[in-house]
Parts: sequence; structure tokens; C-alpha cells
Amino acid sequence: MNVIANGEGAASAQIAPAKLERIRRSRAMIRWWLYGVCLLILAMVVVGGATRLTESGLSITEWKPIHGVIPPLSEAEWEEELEKYRQIPEYQLINKGMSLEEFKFIFWWEWGHRMLGRVIGVAFFVPMVAFWVAGRVEPWLKPRLLLGLALGGLQGFVGWWMVASGLVDRVDVSQYRLATHLTLALIIFAYLFWIARRLTPLEDPLPEERDRLTGLSTVVLAVVFVQMFLGGLVAGLNAGMTFNTWPLMDGQFIPDGLLLLQPVWLNFFENVLTVQFQHRMTAYLLIVLALILMWSTFRVSGRSSLRRSGAHLGGFVLLQAVFGILTLIWQVPLSMALVHQGFAVFVLAASVDHLAALKGAYPVRA
Repeated sequence: MNVIANGEGAASAQIAPAKLERIRRSRAMIRWWLYGVCLLILAMVVVGGATRLTESGLSITEWKPIHGVIPPLSEAEWEEELEKYRQIPEYQLINKGMSLEEFKFIFWWEWGHRMLGRVIGVAFFVPMVAFWVAGRVEPWLKPRLLLGLALGGLQGFVGWWMVASGLVDRVDVSQYRLATHLTLALIIFAYLFWIARRLTPLEDPLPEERDRLTGLSTVVLAVVFVQMFLGGLVAGLNAGMTFNTWPLMDGQFIPDGLLLLQPVWLNFFENVLTVQFQHRMTAYLLIVLALILMWSTFRVSGRSSLRRSGAHLGGFVLLQAVFGILTLIWQVPLSMALVHQGFAVFVLAASVDHLAALKGAYPVRA
């Protein structure tokens, strides 16, 4: 098929100008809708971090996707919710004697977190149906959007699976499940942001740029995901509340006691010292890789758009490291911790953006 390059991938010469213009307008509407959903996911990550840091995540002990939209409206309903909370280990072992007003504080954080999840579901599903019915969704894009919807539904189940881990034998949720919940949210963000960026009329990348930068850009994105999963383990174990010095831990760069637990593999997920140490070391690795990628991008490419994406990635990673250090040495104040968690999404977005610039826009097909 004959194609012509137009900065949106390869547009078919067989497409009538009016139809091509409609495709371009449809893509613009869809990508701005997806950007909006990504912003809501960013807000969800921040609110989720606040829910964790305020120890609010177990305040609602039931999963009611529909009925749970309505919070307690009377004193009797509030007392009923508090009585349910009194049955779980977190109340009995940590918060025994909590007043109703204190309970309301943690309840509203968890309710807001769950409500925002519902808002994201509606904000994705309703416009998707509207665009679909209006014929704005290209055939190749339909299964991709359905996969995004399925991932959102899965995230709801994973969220409850996480909460359920703290309702019986524990006083908090499993760090494994919390890290999984956070990582899946970030996968959904990256997936939707990737689609949105490639629906943008990007410049077509040069073969040399693709050949020399795509591999390293992919590695950086993979390390970003690993680091975010490790951050979830840190949050799940409250590992940031310990060893609040930098660059040393317990007076050493490589502290003693990293492999105390048996079997050895447990240390990487359950030893607070090891979990924080590997989060630090992966951060150093990510800084090195991001700066190499930025330098390589400037060396290989003369295009301002690709250079800009490389500079954003390198700068964001350095800034995120500063936020992480401040969060640690200030002993995890809520505001700084939320900046650190929220800005991780910007690092992820920059990683996806750089790789999307190397891939180019989705081709316009006849």
C-alpha cells in the first residue's frame, strides 16, 4: 500500500482528505480524554498514598461497589461502621478506644479513595461508549480501549484483595498486595498514556534514533517499574520510617543484616533494612541509566522534540531522587511523602513519552 509520511505515522494516500481530517480530529478528542483519565489516576495514586500514611485503608471493612457510594448519613449508621471496624485486629491491637470523630477521619480518606476509583471507571467507560457510538474510534483502537477497561476492573478486585489481607490476622495490609495494587495502577497509567502520546501527531523518528536509543529507553522504563514496585514494598512495611539518614544506613553504605531472614529470598520482601536498601540502590541505578539515556539522546538526535523528552526524563529522575532523600531524612512527613509518591508518576510519564517519541505516532490506515 502506498503511504505518505505526515508526522502522524504513515497516512494512506488512498484516504480522502475529509476522512483523514475526521480521523485527526477524533484522535485529538480521544487523546485529551485519555490525558484526563491519566490525571485522575495520578490523583488516585496520591490519595492512595495519603490513605496508607494516615493508616486509613482498613476503616471500611466491606466491599460494596454500588451501595458503598453512599457514606453514613446518620449517627446510627456511623456507629454501625465503627462497630464493624472494632471487629478487626487493627482496632483491637492498635486503635482500641478510638472515638467516633477519630474514626470519621480515617473513614473519609478510605471512602474518598474508593470513590475516586469509581469516578475513574465512569470517566473512562462513558466517553469510550460515546466515542464508539459516534464512530470516532478506529477499529485497531477498540480492543486496546477494551483492555484498558478490563485492567480498570481488575484493579478494583486487586484493591479489595489488598484490603482483605488486613482484616483477619494482620494489623495492616500485606506489603505484597499493596505493591501489586500500586504497580497495577501505574501499569494502567502507562498503558493509557502510551496510547495518548502515540495518537499525537509526532514527528517520525529516524532509523538511527530508533536503533541506538530504543533499547536503553526500554530498559529505563523497566527499571522505573521495578523501582515503583519496590516503593510499594517500602510503603507496605513502613520501611521509610527507619534508617532516616542519607547516604549511610545505620552508619554504613552497605549495612549489616541485609540477609538475616531465612530463606534468604524473604529478605528482599520482608526485611525492612533490605527493602529500603534495595530501593536506594535501584534509585542510584535509575539515575545513572536516565542520565546516560539523556546524554545519548543529545548525541544521537538533533530533533528538539526528542531532546526535550530526554531532558525531561533525566531532570525528573534527579528531582525525584531529591524528593526521596528529603522524605527519608525528614522522617516521612505526609506532605513530602505525597510529593515523592505523586512525582513518581511524572517520572513514569517521562519514560513512556521518550519511548513513544522513538516509536512514532500510530499510522493512519486506509
